[in-house]
Amino acid sequence: MSEYSLTLSVNQDAEEILLPVLPEKIEFSESGNGKTYEISGLGEINVIKNMKLMEISFEGLLPASWFPGANVPRNKTWFSPSHYLITIQKWRRRKLPVKLVVNLSGMEISLHVSIEKFTWSESGGAVGDIQYQISLKEYRPYSAKKVQVSEPDKQQAGGTGNTAPANTANSAPPRPDTRIPPKTYTLVAGDSLWKVAKRFLGDGSKYKQIQSLNGIKDSELKKLPVGKVIKLP
Repeated sequence: MSEYSLTLSVNQDAEEILLPVLPEKIEFSESGNGKTYEISGLGEINVIKNMKLMEISFEGLLPASWFPGANVPRNKTWFSPSHYLITIQKWRRRKLPVKLVVNLSGMEISLHVSIEKFTWSESGGAVGDIQYQISLKEYRPYSAKKVQVSEPDKQQAGGTGNTAPANTANSAPPRPDTRIPPKTYTLVAGDSLWKVAKRFLGDGSKYKQIQSLNGIKDSELKKLPVGKVIKLP
């Protein structure tokens, strides 16, 4: 497996996809948002403002089967192209911000993005291979600030003073929690229903709920297959 990797995930990595083939090129576009003005006696000036949102784009291949150039070890679970297509389309329908992590040689780029455009096609090559193009834009969490208005004192109520100015909260608003509990989970090596219940339900002893929901027998608990998709309560 290459030292390079590119992953997309949501809900603080609860759902994650590792691209099986690295793009040949990833384009990062950054631009300023400055304004220019004409000043008498000075000429044109440039006022520097905040940067525009970064834009990222790349294209690549989702192969139908493993091959030596894949970025996934042969002994790991191999997903079909439809798995990636369905996952990305699901995230877009749910309007979820996506975490992009690109590992380069000695450097990691990690930021939240929105999926602005995603196109794919099945063309020449091996049967079932999918070619895709994706465009991303940096996502910055935001929320409205709470405004507190002071009540006028008795003297001001009598008309001898001005009302107190509104005070905005000094502290920055907390980052919104974008996590949405997943409906399903794909088992990986070392998983048990206890671990899954602990991770998603907050209590490992609730594994019986997952076992019942998925019709898993007691005799199957110690030999759950890697790659099995289970439903979550």
